Order: sequence, then C-alpha cells, then structure tokens
Amino acid sequence: MDDLLDFSGKVALITGGSRGLGREMALALARRGADVVVTSRKIEACEEVASEIEALGRQALPYACHVGHWEELEGLVNAAYAKFGKVDILINNAGLSPLYPSLADVTEDLFDKVIAINLKGPFRLMALVGSRMAAGDGGSMINISSTASLNPSPGSEPYGAAKSGLNALTRSFAFEYGPKVRVNCIIAGPFLTDIAKAWDMDAFAQRAENSMALGRGGQPDEIVGAALYLASPTTTFTTGTTIRVDGGTP
Repeated sequence: MDDLLDFSGKVALITGGSRGLGREMALALARRGADVVVTSRKIEACEEVASEIEALGRQALPYACHVGHWEELEGLVNAAYAKFGKVDILINNAGLSPLYPSLADVTEDLFDKVIAINLKGPFRLMALVGSRMAAGDGGSMINISSTASLNPSPGSEPYGAAKSGLNALTRSFAFEYGPKVRVNCIIAGPFLTDIAKAWDMDAFAQRAENSMALGRGGQPDEIVGAALYLASPTTTFTTGTTIRVDGGTP
C-alpha cells in the first residue's frame, strides 16, 4: 500500500457513518488500516457497519448519538477516547435536508433541527475533538458540505444556510487549531444515497443531463477519493479550504 494512503494505527470518527457517504468513507478508511468510530442515531445500523469493519481486521466502536443534540456529543467523544485513546480523523458527515411545501410552511422546530444537525453539531464536535488533537499529535477534520451552500437552492433554504455556516467554520477552525490540526471541507453535489428516495428521479435525471457536466448524480463510493486525500499525509499543506465533488454542478 502507498504510504500516503496507509492509515494503519489511525482512528477515525465518522458521523452519519451507518449508511450512504458515511458508510463508504468508514469502510474505505478501514480497508486502509484505520480503526473507526461509527456513529448515527440508530445503534443497530452502527453495529452492522462495525461488523463489516471488524471483518476487515480492524477495530470498530458503534455508538448511537444524535449529532443535533449538544448534550450527547461529549459522551460520544469520551467513548472514542476511552476505546482508542485518540481520534486522528474526524468526519462531520451527518446531515438533514427535509422537504417542505413552501417557505411559509417551515416551522421553527424544523428550522432548528436542520441547523442543529448540519451546523451546531459539527461546531461542537470540532471544538471537542480539535482541542484534543491540538494538544496531542494533531489530526485532520473534514466537513461534508453541499453545493446548496454556494448556489441558491429552492426547496433547501435552511439546509443551504446551515452548510454555508459549515463552510465558514471550516476556515475559522483551521486557524484556531492550526498548525497541528488541518480542517477542510468537501462540498458535495447530488449523491444518490437514501435521501434520493424522496426525489422525483425523472425530473432529476433530466435536470442533471441538462446542467451537470457529468450528466448524472453521484454514487456514494465516489466521495471516497476526496475524503482519503484530505485525511492523508498527502495534504499536509492543505487546510481551511473546500473541494467540490459535485459532478460538475453549476
């Protein structure tokens, strides 16, 4: 294995790690030697992915946690450090982008949930993990954002606003915890994960063909290259930046 993509002895903590992009990143890191903390709301789903990781010969910690609940995050981080003694890679992947009929129908509760999962939770986790990384041997933190953070997106206004905030946090945390901790962001385009089940796929296919350079949505494993790149020693001079993985979304 190329040393630049060898994560032997490293520990990764991935939110939303039980399915979709999170699962693919967790398995990709495990295949390259990392032990992984898999967290999402449902422990059974975490345990399934943990079993896949252990089948690869790595250690895994499944942990149920709602990223939008501030009070649960310290327990998650403490459990990770109790199990492995460190976290080298934090990937803030968990997200929520609910549908709603109109902006006037967005309730305060819905707005708060979107902000909590997409912005507040990542802020708290980066503070908890980043401070320990900075006091120790350093590490890499990766935020999964969205093209909705860059372009006006009808139907996803709270989500886009939260992800715009996540882009800003990426840069500010890079300065806060540098030089030992690198903080970067992947701006993801439309990926065909479970969330796509709620889409009008005929309309999406037509829109993708007409407006995206690749003419299609992404498959979950197509996020892996960027995540491995940002997590690896390849990017020791890359921090506070964003990388678009969006199929050529305008």
